[in-house]
Amino acid sequence: MVRWAWTQLTSMRTALFLLLLLAVAAVPGSLFPQRPANPAVVTQYLKDNPDTGPWLDRLQLFDVYSSVWFSAIYLLLFISLIGCVIPRAKAHYRAMRSKPPRTPKRLSRLPEYGTLAVPASSGLTAAAAVKEAAQLLRKRGYRVDVRDLDTDRPSVGAERGFAKEIGNLVFHTALIGVLICIAIGGLFGYSGQKVVVEGESFVNTLVGYDSFTPGTSFTEEQLAPYSLTLDEFNVRFDRESPTHYGQPLDFTAEMTVKESPDAAEHTETLKVNAPLTIGGSRVYLVGNGYAPVVTVRDGDGNIALQGPVVSVPSDGMYTSLMVIKAPDAKPDQLGFVGFFLPTAMLDEQGVSYSGDPDPINPQLNLNAYYGDLGLDDGVPSNVYVLDTEDLTEINSRNLDAGGIVLGVGETYELPEGKGSISFDSIKRYAALDIHYDPAKIWVLVFATLSLTGLAASLFLARRRVWVRTGTHADGRIMVEYGLLARGEDQRLSTEAAAVRDLLQKQWLAGTGSVEDNGAGEASAPGSGQHTTDRDAEPGASADSSAAQKKETGKDS
Repeated sequence: MVRWAWTQLTSMRTALFLLLLLAVAAVPGSLFPQRPANPAVVTQYLKDNPDTGPWLDRLQLFDVYSSVWFSAIYLLLFISLIGCVIPRAKAHYRAMRSKPPRTPKRLSRLPEYGTLAVPASSGLTAAAAVKEAAQLLRKRGYRVDVRDLDTDRPSVGAERGFAKEIGNLVFHTALIGVLICIAIGGLFGYSGQKVVVEGESFVNTLVGYDSFTPGTSFTEEQLAPYSLTLDEFNVRFDRESPTHYGQPLDFTAEMTVKESPDAAEHTETLKVNAPLTIGGSRVYLVGNGYAPVVTVRDGDGNIALQGPVVSVPSDGMYTSLMVIKAPDAKPDQLGFVGFFLPTAMLDEQGVSYSGDPDPINPQLNLNAYYGDLGLDDGVPSNVYVLDTEDLTEINSRNLDAGGIVLGVGETYELPEGKGSISFDSIKRYAALDIHYDPAKIWVLVFATLSLTGLAASLFLARRRVWVRTGTHADGRIMVEYGLLARGEDQRLSTEAAAVRDLLQKQWLAGTGSVEDNGAGEASAPGSGQHTTDRDAEPGASADSSAAQKKETGKDS
C-alpha cells in the first residue's frame, strides 16, 4: 500500500491535479478578508456575520495561506514534483549513457525513408560509407554508434535531442526551486506601510510602521537599521491638454536616506514604478495627498493637538476626507470630520467643491464633536474614521452654529467654550509600501530557468537516424536511411531532407548521379519522397507504398 500510494503521489497526473487544486484553494483568499493583511476588517466581518463568521474562522478561511489544508496541498505538490523529477532524471541519465537503439531490419517502415546509389567508380566500400555517414551525423550533433562492420550490411545508429528531456527536467526542478523560494519568502519576509509627511522621517523599526505584516518566522532582528526623510514631494499636473487638464503627469519624492545610524546621508529620488532599494528592502511609492497643518486648543486654552493631519483623496481634484482627533483636550475630548479642498469653489447650489488639484485656494470644511472618542479603552480604531455615535455635535450646517470653514491662517472658536481650531499651513505626504523578501532574486532565477527549460522541451525534438549500406552485384554501394522521431515532430521531413543533402554532397557531388528508386526512375534530390531500392535490401519483397504507410512509425 505504501508503494502504491507513493506511485500515485509521484505520478505526473497527480502533480498536475495538485497544481490545479492549489490554484483553486487560493481563491478563498480573494473572497474573504485575510487576518494577516487586515485584522480589523476580519473582526468587523465576524461582528457583522455572527452566524457564519465563526464557522468560516474554524475552517481557516480568514488565514487561507497559512491554513493547514493549504499547507498540506503545498507540501504534497512539493513532494510530488520531487518524486516525479528524481526517477525521470535517473532514467534520462541512463538513456544518455546507453547506445542508440539497434538498426531496424526494415528501414522502409520508418516515417522518413530514402535510398542512394553510389557509383562503383567512386571506389567506396560499404564499411567506409558507414564510417563517413557516422562522421557526418556526428558533425550534425548526433550521438552515433557504428555496428556490423564485419558483415556485408554495416550500419550506423544515431540519436540526438536529449536536451528536450533535459529542458523538461530543468523546468520541473526550477518549479521546485520557485516553491522553495516562495516558502522562504513567506517565512522570513515582511511587508509594511507608512505615510510620511514632508519634513518627517521614517526609521525601520516595528513602531515606525502604520501597518506591518510579518512572515511566519520573522524576527525583529531582521529589520535593517535604515531611515528615510521625505524632504519634498512634487506633483506635476497637465496644464496644456484641453481634454486631460488637471490630470497628474508625474510624482517625485525627494528623500534623504541613511543606510545605518553611522552611515553618511545621501539623496535619493523615489518615483512611481521606480522603487528604492535599501537594506535589502524595496520601497514603493503607492499614494500621496495633502496633510493640512492644524492646531487644536481645548477649553482650558491648552494645545491639545498640533501638526499635519493626513487627508485621504476621494477624486482626481484631491477632494480629501479629513478626520481630526484630539484625545488630550480638556475637559472634553474633541473630534472633527469633514473634507479638505485644495481649490475651494462654490456651485450654483452653494455647495463647496474642489476645482483644481493644486492648492490655489485651500479650505477646510469641518463638523465638530465633543465627548469620549473611545481611544482610552485600548481597542484599536481606524484613524481615518470618527465614530460619532457617543459624541455630541456642536458644529454642522444643520445646527445654528453652522459648519466650520477655514482658510490658511484662519482660526475658529468652538461653541460652548470647547476650544478652537486653526488652519496653519499645508504639507504633502507620500504613502510608502515597503517589502522585504530574502528569496526574491532566487525566485527570478528559478522562474527564468523554468521558462528556458519549458522552451527547450517544447521546441527541441528527439530524433533517431539509421544508415545502412550494402554492395550491389555491379559494384554500386546501395545506401538506405530512415528517420524516426520520439513523439510528434512536424519538422522530421525537413531533417530527412537535410540528412539526404549531406549524404549526396559527400558521395554524389559532381558525379551527375541522382537518387535511384529501384525502378529505373530518378527522383530529384531533396524531393522528400519515400523511395525503396529492391536491390538495396536483398530478399525483400516489393511492398506497396500503402502497406509501407501502414507500418510508418513502428520502431523495431
